[in-house]
Amino acid sequence: MSNTRENPRHDAVLKLLRPITIGSVRIEQPVILAPMSGVTDLPFRQLARALGAPMVVSEMIASQAMVRENRQTLKMAEVDGFGGPASVQLAGCDPVVMAEAAKLAVDRGAAVIDINFGCPVKKVAVGQSAGSALMRDEVAAARILEATVRAVGVPVTLKMRMGWDHSSLNAPRLARIAEESGIRMVTVHGRTRQQFYTGTADWAFIRQVKEVVGIPVIANGDILTPEDAAEALRLSGADGVMVGRGAYGRPWLMARIAAFLATGTVPDEPSLAQQKTILTDHYAAMLAHHGSNTGVRLARKHVAWYSKGLPGSAEFRVKINHVVEATEVLRLIDAFYDPLIEIGVDAARLGFQDQGRQDQGRMAA
Repeated sequence: MSNTRENPRHDAVLKLLRPITIGSVRIEQPVILAPMSGVTDLPFRQLARALGAPMVVSEMIASQAMVRENRQTLKMAEVDGFGGPASVQLAGCDPVVMAEAAKLAVDRGAAVIDINFGCPVKKVAVGQSAGSALMRDEVAAARILEATVRAVGVPVTLKMRMGWDHSSLNAPRLARIAEESGIRMVTVHGRTRQQFYTGTADWAFIRQVKEVVGIPVIANGDILTPEDAAEALRLSGADGVMVGRGAYGRPWLMARIAAFLATGTVPDEPSLAQQKTILTDHYAAMLAHHGSNTGVRLARKHVAWYSKGLPGSAEFRVKINHVVEATEVLRLIDAFYDPLIEIGVDAARLGFQDQGRQDQGRMAA
């Protein structure tokens, strides 16, 4: 029996998403995988693209490490094998360094440069005066934006939050500064830096940004399901959505959202057998990219996300977290998934994989 769901507002859904142009780059369906440190490495981005994600963005890259051509940083910025526009996100507080880092990223294949004004982590926002800290210094922010735009011949975009806290919701003003500086697209996470990831993303606030700029605006935060994406677009008036934590263990989510917004019908989740294949392909790619020892260690969280909510998953995760041999991880994956597939466990029917804000009855503030 199909899990496909008809949406009662079919016609309204079909009007929510249109192609956008970011400088010379055209995105037919602006449903974008967010930059996530420690998550959106090259294997994850390649997998998401292969599964149908219209656009993906690298992990946040420290501009200082990029200009030093740090080996690990250059590895994080790799963009091979996408079959579409590859965006590299940079963070930093020095306009000269940001400009040089952007040049290096473009030289290595980046089709779009994204600037991070949204990271709330203390090490970045306080220790380095970068990320969301730049929302508190619009003059410094403008210098960084202008220098980066001047340095490269590809489109430059910006990702930010609503503001530092609820007493300084300056995203609309900073969006205007960004547009005047030559930025070609703005993504807004509907939280302040002070909130980190607590509470709910304020999708309606993003409309204030959309109303003051002519460049595309992308809504971000709490987009866990196709229905969440539609509601975020409806409330924000944004031109597209960016999916972050909702893609943990679900690299197919961006494609499902794009399909829903194109047809008005929510497509099936992959079957459990298909999910196992995706997981093992992802694991193999991580081993090839990072090497066996590092690959096994980094894969643990992904295996946990893929299996979350399945019967026996807690015990499975404990076992995975104690394994150091690459072949033993595969054996444990087989031993966990195969019996569930054999008895016909349907991950989509368990309901845990498709619980979003709309399912939970939560309203965007």
